[in-house]
Amino acid sequence: MKRKIKIGTRGSKLALWQAGWVQSALYKEDPLLSVEIKIIKTKGDKILDVPLSMVGGKGLFVKEIEEALLDGRIDLAVHSMKDMPAEIPEGLCIGAIPQREVSQDVLISQNGLSFSELANGAGIGTSSLRRSAQLLHTRPDIKILPLRGNLDTRLKKLESGDMDAIILAAAGVKRLGFEHKITEYLDDDIMLPAVGQGALCIETREKDTDIAQVVACMDHYQSRRIVSGERAFLKCLEGGCQIPIAAHGSIEKNIFTITGLVATVDGTTIIKDTISGPEEDSEKLGIKLAKSLLSMGAKEILEDLKNNFNNSATDSRR
Repeated sequence: MKRKIKIGTRGSKLALWQAGWVQSALYKEDPLLSVEIKIIKTKGDKILDVPLSMVGGKGLFVKEIEEALLDGRIDLAVHSMKDMPAEIPEGLCIGAIPQREVSQDVLISQNGLSFSELANGAGIGTSSLRRSAQLLHTRPDIKILPLRGNLDTRLKKLESGDMDAIILAAAGVKRLGFEHKITEYLDDDIMLPAVGQGALCIETREKDTDIAQVVACMDHYQSRRIVSGERAFLKCLEGGCQIPIAAHGSIEKNIFTITGLVATVDGTTIIKDTISGPEEDSEKLGIKLAKSLLSMGAKEILEDLKNNFNNSATDSRR
């Protein structure tokens, strides 16, 4: 009798691609498994006309899936790591982090123009505060246009002519076979990616040792170390979608290097730093970098942003 495993995922094309990749990896490891993909609609999938920063941040894309995992309706969950809040609910854990895809953001423009070549006042689509803050820091002349929806929807909005360019995560574009549409990969100097961008998160129940053994084959040692360092940085800053925070780590010759930033929403101020150290200390280094940014002025930025967000939320409820 085949062992049955249920994977929980969102229903977008990208989410299904990711869940399908995990399903294939499990079959490759054990062809006798029976692996079912169960689609779970999240709050973030239902609210498409409001910026994420106004409706609660990162947990919007994982909460309902985590609830299904906790109550046993599914055996494991597949998320984009960048959607994962810094805090994971009690009873759950990151069971595996597969080898990370490219972490950069990309620009896709109407006429094949690079970011620097776009006309003065060009409209760029993104609803990410992290992206818009960094874009405005380099090009205060550009106009940020709201852009929500799955990858297909965003590409169609660009093609409709309503904007000059859009910013997307390179990993999703590549996974869905749209790499030929990429105009430019954005360097970290222009656009530092989101924490965990390009990586998948295989989430499991903490005490489910059977599933832990099943997913262990997908865990990529170096990717886990790098992403763990980035997430330690995020957790120390208590960051969410309503705050422009970015970080990118790498390992070379056993040395972990991480760059992180905190920005004001309008991009006028960016606090940024880079530190390095032994790869086994990636989480400690992520925390050290966060504390460094806080001492450099990020604390005041974060407090102002949180106060503004809380005031906006209060006003919207009146």
